[in-house]
Amino acid sequence: MDRSLVVFKRLMQALPTVFGIVVITFLLTRALPGDPAAFFAGPAATPESIAQIRVQLGLDQPLPVQFGRYLEELARGELGQSMTTGQPVAQELVRRLPASLELTLFALILSLSVAIPLGILAATHQDSWIDQLCRFVVTAGVSLPTFFTGLLLVYVFYFLLGWAPPPLGRLDILSLSPTHITGFYLIDTLIDGDGEAFWSALKQLALPAITLALFTLAPLARMTRAAMLQSLSSDYVRTARACGLSHSKVLRTYALRNALLPVITTLGMVFSFSLGANVLVEKVFSWPGIGSFAIEALIASDYAAVQGFVLAMALLFVALNLFVDLLYTFVDPRVKIDG
Repeated sequence: MDRSLVVFKRLMQALPTVFGIVVITFLLTRALPGDPAAFFAGPAATPESIAQIRVQLGLDQPLPVQFGRYLEELARGELGQSMTTGQPVAQELVRRLPASLELTLFALILSLSVAIPLGILAATHQDSWIDQLCRFVVTAGVSLPTFFTGLLLVYVFYFLLGWAPPPLGRLDILSLSPTHITGFYLIDTLIDGDGEAFWSALKQLALPAITLALFTLAPLARMTRAAMLQSLSSDYVRTARACGLSHSKVLRTYALRNALLPVITTLGMVFSFSLGANVLVEKVFSWPGIGSFAIEALIASDYAAVQGFVLAMALLFVALNLFVDLLYTFVDPRVKIDG
């Protein structure tokens, strides 16, 4: 089947899921405690002014009417206007999404650079100190909450040692934001040729990325170790060894390539989980991403902002799952994605 047709088919299959998420999010936001009209009116507002704001926001209408209006806005590509910032939700998400993606992708690169070699070494040196180290890292990564890890890293590397900058955003107060090209500060500062701003962005990114990488490292290392153990005990690896192939060629060509498929599956799930964990990490490090935006919206019962955030996450997950399915065919051409 043509690859573009497969992509279109998968997108069509994802539409019912996305619509279900839209419905559930709409209902759950209305069930949140607090009144957005009261928050918007302020603490000194009278019941009459609050009621007037509810009419202006359309919150006095029945839920089916509100939902129908929300679907009409979605059909026009509009996500509503955020009450907390006064800006369109779509504009806020587009502005903040690169910060969250830069943090997540950088953390995943750090995580993969440690987890895959550690998992391979643990599988090839069973019950050695490397294997014990892998188990310790996996246990610690699963047990420690991301907000606790972030606060601990801030306390040690900023407060005690003074090696890290203050956890106050993407740049220090002395650096200017680069020209917006990709929204990724590490890339935009290099395009601008501003070495000082690049170094500042890298230092600000280090601690939150390490915090998120410790969270994602555990499942990746565990899956790499398990997949490599299964692959190393298979018949085709024993046959390759019996043919006199070198140890490195057996590991790289036969064992690792066949062990990558479950690792890729885990990577897709980990990426999804890390986008959710971003909410806590961004709050700890004052990172101006969509996670911070979502928390502020939840506190204020900002319906449009919360719905826009959840919808953006759902679309990201759909795109990620499709990317993982396509990646399977490059790792192992025997895998078919049209099944």
